Amino acid sequence: MTEYTQSIRGDIDAVARHYEYDDSAIIVADFGFVTGSVDVVDGTAIVVIDDDQYEFDVPAGVDRAVMNNGVVSIEVER
Repeated sequence: MTEYTQSIRGDIDAVARHYEYDDSAIIVADFGFVTGSVDVVDGTAIVVIDDDQYEFDVPAGVDRAVMNNGVVSIEVER
């Protein structure tokens, strides 16, 4: 478990994983079947679901952050 998945698990009740590849890293968090949005500002991912907002640390240099069917994917290229 990395510091980023620990940050997510400390703030929400969701399954979180961190995958490392040669040229990228991906953080994935499953919020369940919900509709929401994600944005990254200054090393913090902000997830908004209905009236709830969750914030957690992410690595510097995030290239893409998306939410699809309640699954947040944050991609960082190296």
